[in-house]
Amino acid sequence: MQQHTYPLDAWCIRETSFDIDSHFLDETLFALGNGYIGLRGTGEEGYSGPAGTSLDGTYLNGFYESEPIVYPETAYGLAKVNQFMLNVPNAKGIELWLGDEKFDLLAGSIQSYERVLDFRTGVLTRVVEWTSPQGRSVRVRSRRLVSFENKHLFAIAFEVTSLNFEGHLRLVSALDGAVKNLEAGDDPRVGSAISGPTLHMIDSEQAGGFSALVQKTHNSGFTLVSATESVLSAGLPPVLAQDGQRLTQTWEVAVSAGQSLTLNKYGSYYSSRDYDAKELMWRSKDTLSSAAAAGFEDLRLAQEQYLADFWQQADVQIAGDDALQQGMHFNQFHLLQSVGRDGKTNISAKGVTGEGYEGHYFWDTEIYIFPFFLYSKPEIARKLLEYRYAGLPKARERARQMSHDKGALYPWRTIAGDECSAYYPAGTAQYHINADIAYSIKMYMEATDDQEYLIKAGAEIVMETARIWAGIGSYDRAGRFCINQVTGPDEYTALVNNNYYTNAMAQMHLNFAASIAEQLQVQAPSEFARIAAAMALDAGEPAEWRRAASLMNLPYDDALQIHAQDDSFLSKKVWDFANTPKENYPLLLNYHPMVIYRHQVCKQADVVLALLLLSDQFSLEDKRRDFDYYEAVTTHDSSLSSCIFGIIAAEVGYQDKAYHYFMETARLDLDDTHGNTHYGVHTAAMAGTWLGVAFGFGGMRVVGGALHFAPTLPKQWQHYTFKIHFRGALLEVHVEPGRVEYRLLQGDALEFTHGGEVVALTLSQPKQTRSFV
Repeated sequence: MQQHTYPLDAWCIRETSFDIDSHFLDETLFALGNGYIGLRGTGEEGYSGPAGTSLDGTYLNGFYESEPIVYPETAYGLAKVNQFMLNVPNAKGIELWLGDEKFDLLAGSIQSYERVLDFRTGVLTRVVEWTSPQGRSVRVRSRRLVSFENKHLFAIAFEVTSLNFEGHLRLVSALDGAVKNLEAGDDPRVGSAISGPTLHMIDSEQAGGFSALVQKTHNSGFTLVSATESVLSAGLPPVLAQDGQRLTQTWEVAVSAGQSLTLNKYGSYYSSRDYDAKELMWRSKDTLSSAAAAGFEDLRLAQEQYLADFWQQADVQIAGDDALQQGMHFNQFHLLQSVGRDGKTNISAKGVTGEGYEGHYFWDTEIYIFPFFLYSKPEIARKLLEYRYAGLPKARERARQMSHDKGALYPWRTIAGDECSAYYPAGTAQYHINADIAYSIKMYMEATDDQEYLIKAGAEIVMETARIWAGIGSYDRAGRFCINQVTGPDEYTALVNNNYYTNAMAQMHLNFAASIAEQLQVQAPSEFARIAAAMALDAGEPAEWRRAASLMNLPYDDALQIHAQDDSFLSKKVWDFANTPKENYPLLLNYHPMVIYRHQVCKQADVVLALLLLSDQFSLEDKRRDFDYYEAVTTHDSSLSSCIFGIIAAEVGYQDKAYHYFMETARLDLDDTHGNTHYGVHTAAMAGTWLGVAFGFGGMRVVGGALHFAPTLPKQWQHYTFKIHFRGALLEVHVEPGRVEYRLLQGDALEFTHGGEVVALTLSQPKQTRSFV
């Protein structure tokens, strides 16, 4: 495991030396993105280090290639086609030559080095003083941003100052289409199984400072235009060249000591997933010419303004632990960089920082990431829900493939809506994805009361997906509604009967769907009739949903007084943790799945997650007993796990454990605690840090549409502050020793409870203070 520690600064990560050993990891941590474009943190000049210490990737959220999944032995209904995010042309390349010597940090000597990723400006800045093997010295200052205002645009300002060099300085701006994806090897979490190029060139264009490659995917049929516009401060025209799929513009300038040159480079990516292929070139030219006319400084100011607005709404402040404060801001910033904001894309497990999990979207979005955006920037949360509505036709198709004559079944792993999980016991069998999506819609409605969204999209999703429970479930001889042969969140336990989490979430889902049907029939009868007609909804279905929910089988062990993870979990032998070597974790990389499935061992929170999401259904004693039992058999091999255990630990009074789990989550990527961050960040765990503050230490819950808080203060902290959007208001919660201050920052009024006591904030009384409960 690579431990990596930067100076503890709340608003940036700063690197003060160039290190080959940490380079692969640094590329991830210093990555920039805007929810569409992702640029890994490789220097503009490229990298000449040893194999296995770099992946110079550029990614586009939602842009993918597809390929048939080949099974040695196939079966009906298995996923047929995989979709995987592509490493697209590298448009950030800038070579620097001093005479016949190329600027390369692995040659010559580095006199000084600093690289800073600033979370408030969104700019990656690097300043290097370098001396070539022949003694020629320069200072290079590069600044890079990926625009939050225009999803198709990034920009680089590359400034070179000669310190002692007299002669011809050459700058080469490159657009390189000869890239390929990382191969997964033996780790299914890493990348794709594809080797070789995935894009073939169909055209190119160069004129003045403009270069463009037109490429097409082999199977998914998408056209991509990658383009750059480069402007040298000296005002000289470049020399143009092309070598296969590599386009270059070269300037050669005579310089003297002390002289500076700046090359501003603007890059764009447009694909036929967003626009007609015939429009891509002119859109690229228009975007780049506008950016060049505005200049790098205008783009930088716009970036800073966007982030100022974001932090005004989302900033979480922690006083007393500088490492956690840095981790919190780092995680929030990377979440913003990774999330799709166009209603067509989502947020993948690795964001746009690496190829892990092939760029697929999971339930991570709805259960871990969605709450952060819902309560910090709700307009992004709505876009994530719009993505799921766009995927509803594919979900209906998948339901038919799985022999459901009606309803919709969302895919476990996907980019464009098709099921891409080749291993169905840990993929398709996780039917809880339907309830997870319904839960996010329920959260959204409770926080926003956005009836327009409910009528336009949400009601149809919730009711159509609820039908699947009636299709998969059945009543046993005791009259209980049972859901058999599914996999819950714990992927170390597969294909079980009556997984507690699945059944409990299905119960919530069925009741929610029935409530929506009942509400719309009364409040918007014409709209309900339209939705019901589109679904061919039988008039008796909502009543059947209610019946199934009321008779749901929720396993409980009377002897242990805990909620059983499923019908058979407690009858299995407990995994021999004492004699399992440390190097054998994660278990999934060292044991056949069947070996793991035969044991009581959890990869991640399962029942414990239900304790959080359905909090009001459990007593504090229930939660404590369940926590104690399942903590002892959970490996936390999944990065999704620690944050949930930390939240429940805080609620049941295990403050030291709560803090330990929070620490594991908050700096998971900065400290590379799972040893695989070089392949991309862990977006769900990043969001789990926010959940740990708001839901954990802040004690925040929403029950029946009502907002509740029961804050505690970790003994390691002096105070902490977080903010919540709720029902048109923006609330600030400030917790310090012995007291909590609630402040209404936006909105006319907000009512909630503090430890059961009603607090009402208004414009005339925007602030109230309460003591700890």
